[in-house]
Amino acid sequence: MTSSAAPERLVFVGDSITDAGRDRADAASLGDGYVSLVAADRPDAVVVNLGIGGNRAVDLEERWERDVVPTAPDVLTVYVGVNDTWRRFDADDPTSAEAFEATYRRLLARVPGSPRLVLVEPFLLPVRPEQEGWLEDLDGKRDVVARLAAETGAALVPLHPLLTRAAQDVGAAALAPDGVHPTPPASRIIADAWLAASREASSGAQTIVDNGVKVQG
Repeated sequence: MTSSAAPERLVFVGDSITDAGRDRADAASLGDGYVSLVAADRPDAVVVNLGIGGNRAVDLEERWERDVVPTAPDVLTVYVGVNDTWRRFDADDPTSAEAFEATYRRLLARVPGSPRLVLVEPFLLPVRPEQEGWLEDLDGKRDVVARLAAETGAALVPLHPLLTRAAQDVGAAALAPDGVHPTPPASRIIADAWLAASREASSGAQTIVDNGVKVQG
């Protein structure tokens, strides 16, 4: 009599883009964003959504031991950063790239076990003129995520260039009406990018970002 291997546990932690309207009272709820699409494409896996709308890196840190550590992930995805930029402009509550990096490093130092890591860079698709001015702030956060992925050997999902290129064809509002929250087509792009990065992580390939273009090393 043989026993089958336990299903792979895919744990996602982040902000509203990960949350995507999930029912936080139901541990099985995945929302209606990219995490639910990943789950549909990975029926062999156990998928856990720990996204909470509005979270910044410091919010993930506050709940890391409570929410993330007990999940024993095989693959842990961290997707945070756009709120660290957004709060500077809508609430006069900035987070410097240096502070963002320091917090993110503390999170990665407390990853439970030895899961494969997938780090997702934040994106912004300006739909209002003033949002163009947000991009410089976001670039610092994107650089942090790319640098930490390279340092840790994590797979990197380079969302900003992917969605920026897609927006050239259909318009930014078709992918994120407020510049931040993805529509279903954008969620599909995010899910596909995650699936590609996850496959690379499983194969042991290294994902590098060179001027915003993903190449293999």
